[in-house]
Amino acid sequence: MILETAVLHVKPELDASFVPSFIEASALIASMKGYVNHELRRCLENRHQYLLLVWWETLEDHTVGFRQSAQYQEWRRLLHHYYEPFPVVEHYENIQIH
Repeated sequence: MILETAVLHVKPELDASFVPSFIEASALIASMKGYVNHELRRCLENRHQYLLLVWWETLEDHTVGFRQSAQYQEWRRLLHHYYEPFPVVEHYENIQIH
C-alpha cells in the first residue's frame, strides 16, 4: 500500500468554504480503483494549513488511474483554486519494523 501526502495551504479568505468543497470532492477520490482511505487534518498552529493523507493500493492507482481520469478534472475544479502555494504531493511506502 502507498500513502500519498500533501500539505495544503488554503488561502485565508477561502478557508470557510474549503472543508465543504473537500467533502464534496471526497466522493470523487473514493470512487477510484485502488483507493483505500483518506483523511484531512487541520493544523493546530496554522488554521489555514491542512494535511491530506490518501492510501492507495499502488502508486499507479494515484498517478495514472486518478490523475488521468475525469474524476480528477472535477477534483481540480472543486479544490485547486484554494491553494497558495500549490501543494507538493509525495508518496510513501510502508517499512516493516519488527
